[in-house]
Amino acid sequence: KVESEALATSSRSRKVAEDADIGLNSLQAYQLSLSPSFSLVNKEKQDGSKYPELVLEQPLDREKQSYHRLVLTASDGGDPPLSGTTELRIQVTDANDNPPVFSQDVYRVSLGENVPPGTTVLQVSATDQDEGANSEITYSFYRTGQVFSLNSKSGEITTLNTLDFEAVKEYSMVVEGRDGGGLVAQCTVEISVQDENDNRPDITFHSLVKMILENAEPGMLIALIKIHDRDSGENGEVNCRLEGEVPFQIISSPLSKARL
Repeated sequence: KVESEALATSSRSRKVAEDADIGLNSLQAYQLSLSPSFSLVNKEKQDGSKYPELVLEQPLDREKQSYHRLVLTASDGGDPPLSGTTELRIQVTDANDNPPVFSQDVYRVSLGENVPPGTTVLQVSATDQDEGANSEITYSFYRTGQVFSLNSKSGEITTLNTLDFEAVKEYSMVVEGRDGGGLVAQCTVEISVQDENDNRPDITFHSLVKMILENAEPGMLIALIKIHDRDSGENGEVNCRLEGEVPFQIISSPLSKARL
């Protein structure tokens, strides 16, 4: 086994062949099948016995090739020479060399302001090309308030409290994905709160006269009325009217004001 982060020119050696003959008829050399990643160096011990040293020529990438199969040939010096072969199976073990990658850099969603706590907002998702613990991703919020909950395993985001458009219209949060080896990736979650018609208009009445004479001329200004609705858009537009048959009329003015 060789780690995928093993440095080029690192080597492994061991005795892999035996020859009962002596002299030139004994084991003389090893040869390796062609490989861009590995080469072979013939070594000799003090007693004259030969052994091969397998040399890593370039960094390995388990995500591209997790196994390497090579053929090692051992030859003696006889005439004709005799040889034997064996297959070398090299497994590239995983190194945590790949950070998590989110499916999106930015997740955007719209949500009504009065959804109940526990409502699912969305689910973030990240993948990691490593294997084992190095590919297991844990999700967490990075500096956010206690408005939403994030499942650390599934990446599902849910509401903790009821949202209020009039208080906060948009939330922007950073989610971290951390693999088992400590590598981290981030994405942004943007939540737009949609307004609902959940606020009644507030009416402020300011009288300009204490009493009205019976011969008062038509068009006399009696009071100022101010109307405010905290909702937005059409939900914040108000209309004023007098109920019943009365000798008064309301005249609309800009900025949600009216005259009586």
